[in-house]
Amino acid sequence: MAIKVFGAQLSTATLRVRAALAEKDLDYEFVNVDMAAKEHKKPEFLSRNPFGQVPAFEDGDLKLFGMNPYRCEMISDFAIESRAITQYIAHAYADKGNDLIIKDTKKMAILSVWMEVESQKFEPAGSKLIYQLCLNPMWGLPVDEAVVAENEAKLSEVLDIYEKRLSESKYLGGDGFTLADLHHLPVVKYLLGTKVKKLFDARPHVSAWASEILSRPAWIKTTTS
Repeated sequence: MAIKVFGAQLSTATLRVRAALAEKDLDYEFVNVDMAAKEHKKPEFLSRNPFGQVPAFEDGDLKLFGMNPYRCEMISDFAIESRAITQYIAHAYADKGNDLIIKDTKKMAILSVWMEVESQKFEPAGSKLIYQLCLNPMWGLPVDEAVVAENEAKLSEVLDIYEKRLSESKYLGGDGFTLADLHHLPVVKYLLGTKVKKLFDARPHVSAWASEILSRPAWIKTTTS
């Protein structure tokens, strides 16, 4: 099998790459990286991702890796910039599965804007909330309510903008599901399992959009396989 994904099952960055592969209906080998055993810091993995972050990706002789552009507590071992990998998948396998990009130049430019909004505005606040509300309790660590409040406020501002956008367009990137929506999937999935769900529920267009993208067969396949 030519395509290999080296990552952690619950990593948002790994899930993002696997979701893109599922949308394209591509076969691949998933190689689990035991982060508790520090496998991502060992020479074999570092040869694939010199930053020691998951995921790493191979397609034949092509090797790609994600890197984390900012530090967020223990998130530093999860490569936020898995988006370079999803964009490769969308372009290299444009004739496979579901379309994730747009051929029209102007429409693709709009799609690219919303991809940047996700990575620069949505992801930072969302990831900090996930670590406080999901992972800290699992690890037996205290929840920093000040951090939660700060990032709930930041996320609320972003979702207000999303609500307006989604009142005009079914999806963030346009009329069809694209990478702009797919990139949100892992963080949305985790956030809806926390008290932050109220922020989505309070905005009808955002709530409908979240329900729509989470119900996609490719995403269900990603999270159950």
